[in-house]
Amino acid sequence: MTLTFYLWTRTLRGSDDNAKSALIWGTLTGVAYFYMVLSWGGYVFVINLIGVHAAVLCGLGRFTTKLHRGYTAFYLVGTALAIQVPVVGWTPLRSLEQLGPFAVFLGFQLLEYCEIIKRRNKLSPKQTWILRFQVAGGALVLAALFGYAFVPRTYFGPISSRVRGLFVEHTKTGNPLVDSVAEHQPASEKAYVQYLLNIVYIAPVGLVMVALLYFHDASSFLLVYGAAAYFFSHRMVRLILLTAPIGSALGGVALGHVWSWMLRSLFPYGEFATLRLGLRDILSSFHSPDEKKDTTPLTAQKKKTGKNARKKDASTVTNAAGGGAVNQFSPILVVLRLVHLGIAVYGILLARPYIPEFMEKAEQVAIQMSHPTILFKGTTRDGKEVIVDDYREAYWWLRDNTPEDARIMAWWDYGYQITAIANRTTIADGNTWNHEHIALLGRTLTSPEKEGHRIARHLADYVLVWAGGGGDDVAKSPHLARIANSVYRFICPDDPTCRTFGFSSRGEPTPKMSESLLYKLHSHGIVPGVVADKNRFQHVHTSKHGKVRIFRIMSVSKESKNWVADPNNRICDAPGSWFCKGQYPPALQKVLHQKQDFAQLEDFNRDGGSDEEYQRQYMENIKGVKKVVDPGTKKSPPSLKKMSAKEIIKINQNWEDNEDTTLMWELISSNQKNKMFNLLSERPELAHIRSKDGRGPMWWAHENDRQKIIRMLKHMGVSDVDQLDGEGLSPLDMPGKKDDKE
Repeated sequence: MTLTFYLWTRTLRGSDDNAKSALIWGTLTGVAYFYMVLSWGGYVFVINLIGVHAAVLCGLGRFTTKLHRGYTAFYLVGTALAIQVPVVGWTPLRSLEQLGPFAVFLGFQLLEYCEIIKRRNKLSPKQTWILRFQVAGGALVLAALFGYAFVPRTYFGPISSRVRGLFVEHTKTGNPLVDSVAEHQPASEKAYVQYLLNIVYIAPVGLVMVALLYFHDASSFLLVYGAAAYFFSHRMVRLILLTAPIGSALGGVALGHVWSWMLRSLFPYGEFATLRLGLRDILSSFHSPDEKKDTTPLTAQKKKTGKNARKKDASTVTNAAGGGAVNQFSPILVVLRLVHLGIAVYGILLARPYIPEFMEKAEQVAIQMSHPTILFKGTTRDGKEVIVDDYREAYWWLRDNTPEDARIMAWWDYGYQITAIANRTTIADGNTWNHEHIALLGRTLTSPEKEGHRIARHLADYVLVWAGGGGDDVAKSPHLARIANSVYRFICPDDPTCRTFGFSSRGEPTPKMSESLLYKLHSHGIVPGVVADKNRFQHVHTSKHGKVRIFRIMSVSKESKNWVADPNNRICDAPGSWFCKGQYPPALQKVLHQKQDFAQLEDFNRDGGSDEEYQRQYMENIKGVKKVVDPGTKKSPPSLKKMSAKEIIKINQNWEDNEDTTLMWELISSNQKNKMFNLLSERPELAHIRSKDGRGPMWWAHENDRQKIIRMLKHMGVSDVDQLDGEGLSPLDMPGKKDDKE
């Protein structure tokens, strides 16, 4: 991504009529963009950002032959190569998410045509504008005819819910799969400081410098990139990674100019001997040499030969404005030099302690982000510190104890880990574009055990579930049910958010939850009375600390497994290709006939049957629309009660993962304040419970930046200062993940 952006800015350097250079660098930008397409789905951001920058330059009246040639070469080469990637295909010319850069490309061709006519016929400015309006009008008519012909034929694809999620509040996209991803939540101020460190404060200075003192075609890209990166990262926390390159660039601009100013005080002769006298001269000093035109406030005299000439040249410079020579050793200038030097030395001494600190923190952040997040430290009840390695251990168990052709069923969150570490085929992974497939997986796990087995035996050989409390699979299971219900509507009839699947206000599983396959596997042999049917699922492994449980699926359909493995049953884009459309075995056709393909709000291509009622109910439930209460069931309003200090100490001494800790974690992470209030009014002891790692509701509230919940817990006597978890961290030490939109 950074290489593509660098080559694009390099394309815009040089004189405005340097078409040959722009073509070369634009072509290289297209090649770098192709590499980006091969590497990451974020290529959509790259091409749109470059398209927006080109459009901004045009809107500022900076359309030139150089810009036209550079953007044309980039777009043609980049798009021609991108469509060769099987998973991309003709998407750049069909998806509304990528038609913006295409529109800029067409617009540039029309503008260049007008410029050619203008130069050929020597048109006046007025005639030129008339020509432009005529050409634009004709182009709009053609575009309208094209749209009229192709839109009804479902040629164009809609904007996805992920992109729409950048412009609406999290959890309100209308797509339960997108709403379930925690990384789609907005970023907080703490997150920027955590990942960007001091650059958070330095980059804005560089932004101002570029805007006021260093603005030209190439540098203006930093302004566009900075604005886009901040907007999108503020809407979605995972996009903070986009701010790293632009933050570094803008920080470098600020620090580079300050450093250059300091060097001029340390080296008063030669290249750094130039004196900046007036305000205009000070401003011009920040421009690069190729951006300056005819103004050179002070220039050194032409170098002369001979000892005397060098001595004279070292002591004087020519004042271009006044035409006279300024003596470098005059008392006034010597004092100014000393003041300059003093400020520079003071600045260096002031910044010196921050440099190693910044480097050390940057190294720590790099190590934290590069190390596997499946390992973490924990503390046992006797205070012993341990490394919790359950997840990797479980994946290695799969690698060493299952056949190479074994298929593992697990929620999609862990798909990439299973593939990379266990080297086994997983039913789903982080590529969640196939909503219906994820919904089928959700249905399998949230259905009653018997029905879940009927589906699972045709898809997989083993089932892996995350257990142990906190953010395990049971905590996530309401999301699984919602996603499944978005395609299989009978799972939660007339209830798009599946409020009947979860835990009651007393922390007990609802009937649908307790009957589900996921709950049976998660709580097998742990919760009294909960046992998985050994004729359907055989428990084969539980990790050391109980974080992962693995079950073998009994009576696996060999017929379905062989059918899926047969190359003749694969639909590929070319013979022998790796890009093949998935097909389910014939035995699942009865199940698949029960589905209703999910239609997102923006999908204008859907045929027949409107999904407006489902979307309306879903949004109402998500927004928490109050239901009418039967007057005959009046109750006194709930209130929060404080427990005695002795009771609180007794609860805090018990660290364990159970259904209550899972319930509290779920309520806090999903910001269900009203439900939590009602629950705590009935069971105040839940405000003080601690999970196995020593953390409890106050830690989770600070981690998710839930300010109202924090106040609620404090009202009940929960402290966020004098409590420590297994790692010695208090709730105040928890890095906030998101803002509390209340």
